[in-house]
Amino acid sequence: MKARTPEVVDRILRFNAGRESERVALKYAAMAGGAFRFFRGSCHLFYEDWPRRSALDAAPRTWISGDLHLENFGTYKGDDRLTYFDVNDFDEAILAPCTWEAARFVTSVFVAAPEIGVSDPGAAGLARAYLEAYAGALGDGKARRVERQTAEGMVQDLLLTLEGRKRRALLDGRTESREGTRRLRLGKRALPATAAQRRAVTAFFRGFARGEDDPRFFRILDVARRVAGTGSLGVERFVVLVEGRGSPDDNYLLDLKEARPSALRPRAGARQPSWRSEAARVVAVQERMQAVAPAFLHAVAMGGRPFILRELQPTEDRLDLARAAGHVGRVEKVMRTMGRVTAWGELRSGGRQGSAIADELIAFGGRAGWRAELLRYGREYARKVRSDWRQFSQAVAAGALTPHP
Repeated sequence: MKARTPEVVDRILRFNAGRESERVALKYAAMAGGAFRFFRGSCHLFYEDWPRRSALDAAPRTWISGDLHLENFGTYKGDDRLTYFDVNDFDEAILAPCTWEAARFVTSVFVAAPEIGVSDPGAAGLARAYLEAYAGALGDGKARRVERQTAEGMVQDLLLTLEGRKRRALLDGRTESREGTRRLRLGKRALPATAAQRRAVTAFFRGFARGEDDPRFFRILDVARRVAGTGSLGVERFVVLVEGRGSPDDNYLLDLKEARPSALRPRAGARQPSWRSEAARVVAVQERMQAVAPAFLHAVAMGGRPFILRELQPTEDRLDLARAAGHVGRVEKVMRTMGRVTAWGELRSGGRQGSAIADELIAFGGRAGWRAELLRYGREYARKVRSDWRQFSQAVAAGALTPHP
């Protein structure tokens, strides 16, 4: 008799049904590799499990990224060509109680703690530092930004390191030159595109280019399926090499990613704006919450489906907190920066399409009780994440996870 599949595995299979099987298999393998990677790849479980009557739901409703965790902060080059440190993933963005965002982040601290060399008491201290900075920034009521001159500690070190990173180095790492023309280098980060996918991407860019000032910039040189992230593995995604300002050294790499409905949508209730498309939702919230939007950020449609178009940049990077193991003070500074950045995004997007205005957020920041409740929930849910991960990884090892078509 066939063994019964654990309930958490069934939920993951249902959520990922219909995604591209080759990349879903890569996603499952990655999620089985550690509890934190599992947490990153199963955002839907966090909100499916959120208590129906939680005191934390009484918080102001704000725009949130929806999938906030330690690795969804990073650097990017804005459309003003300066480099910033900010939240950088908005696929799940939605209007919801601001505590949802902070609770997912705090849970991620507890889940990731063993992997970055931090004890459970140490993780609690880091989570408190995040919440203290988050509440303080809300109470201050003014949105600021993090760039080279205003950063501190590890974040400043990262920004200074990346300041000199050039697009040419990115091209050299992702492409190879053939007879004076660049082509994408296939491997772990790029899989071959089918003939049908190439035709679809080429047709899209022809139409897109006609509306741009320099249509030749978007002339396609090569297309591949992109392998990146964890939660989004399996959605249709391409890395596209375009002419840019001329071959071979002034070509550009673009990311074209399908937008799916937010995993939070079933739980967030009916009070959501009506968006033109899922890509329009992601791009609009990203532009509201980030201090400066990334270069080439567009909501587009290809083959009748929504996609997000943006530049693939040489300055995108994340902090390696494991390298700071044993230096709790340095990690605590990062937590405080992340807490402030979270609050600034909510303040910056306040008053838009049903989100709380600054006065409500200022008052909430000074309110007693919610931080302790949120800390308790994050620690308890992290235990469930580790239990779910063990069941999932055992199922993967047993060959029980075949991606649904």
